[in-house]
Amino acid sequence: MQDRNAIPRAAFGPTDMPLDAARSAFGWLVTGPEPLSVDGRELAGLPDRWVPLDEVRQRLLQRRCPQPVRDAVWAHLVGQSRAAAQPGAGAWTLGCVGVALPALTGIAATLTARFAGDPRDIHAAVLAGFLAELPVIDLARPRIMLRLRWAAYRAGHTCLRESLDAPTPSAYAFGSAAPPAPAGHPDLVMARAVSAGVITPVEAELIGSTRLEEVSLAEAAARRGTGYEAAKKARQRAEHRLVAFVREHQAEPDDDHIDLDVWATGDAGPAHRVTVEVMSGTHRRRVRRRASPGEPHGGVQVRGRDHPGRGQDPHARASGDAPRSAQPHTAGPAGRTHPRPVDKPGRTPRPSTEEPRCA
Repeated sequence: MQDRNAIPRAAFGPTDMPLDAARSAFGWLVTGPEPLSVDGRELAGLPDRWVPLDEVRQRLLQRRCPQPVRDAVWAHLVGQSRAAAQPGAGAWTLGCVGVALPALTGIAATLTARFAGDPRDIHAAVLAGFLAELPVIDLARPRIMLRLRWAAYRAGHTCLRESLDAPTPSAYAFGSAAPPAPAGHPDLVMARAVSAGVITPVEAELIGSTRLEEVSLAEAAARRGTGYEAAKKARQRAEHRLVAFVREHQAEPDDDHIDLDVWATGDAGPAHRVTVEVMSGTHRRRVRRRASPGEPHGGVQVRGRDHPGRGQDPHARASGDAPRSAQPHTAGPAGRTHPRPVDKPGRTPRPSTEEPRCA
């Protein structure tokens, strides 16, 4: 006969599974002079005495135990665990886990039989699925334990699928790095636009309060002392300039301080913009640069005047004739093209009377 006063050997350890911890706690509940028991006189099929839960579990596992007896015992156990106001309701919940422990252990063993990862999460999911079904299971329907078992299996199977679908962690895929700079914060972007003179501080306050905060445009207009339509138009104009500024500078690296806003000097007419590529370290970006038709090497050439290319000597063709393909042609009266004579050394070139045009 089992000694109820013997201290159980099972105890909590750092390597125990969740179900091992439940087994240890259940062992403590049924140990001692007053183990957690049910009154067999109220349940048909049990002895007419107080029956400890570990003995109840052994009787329910017998093949000759009728199904109505199993349902009656499980309805009583679940009802005791649901009585939150009753002292010791938590002990009865743990008692339900202890009585169902053989089924829960079999479910966890089946799910983790071929799982190469840590099975603790799956064991915990099986136990959590069982506990989550206790407060909601219908006690009027038969086969209570079977439905509790399937709830535990579904929870464990879901955890297993999530573990199999998750990427495998690798030590080589992680490393320490500096946190990214908060360059994209709206307040910093607008502060940068204000520093560049794109928008004014008042316009930045209007955009920030109405777009990023819970301030209506009518309320912002009342604070400014203007009408609703005036504030709306002012915000639209400021937002257009801000969007153009962000699009122009969104590809610029933080460590690039090259000033490309070079205005043409002199009376060369209005400045134009051309697109160039700037290489800065490992970054490549396209920027728009102001250029003037009157600037030297500004992209505009006078007919008959060639600019030296990159890596070429500007006096390399001072002697001899130029290649035939490089000789400019002029149109004659009859529509024919004649090669224009190339200036030879020692001769003074005649001034050209033709108007300059773009290449």
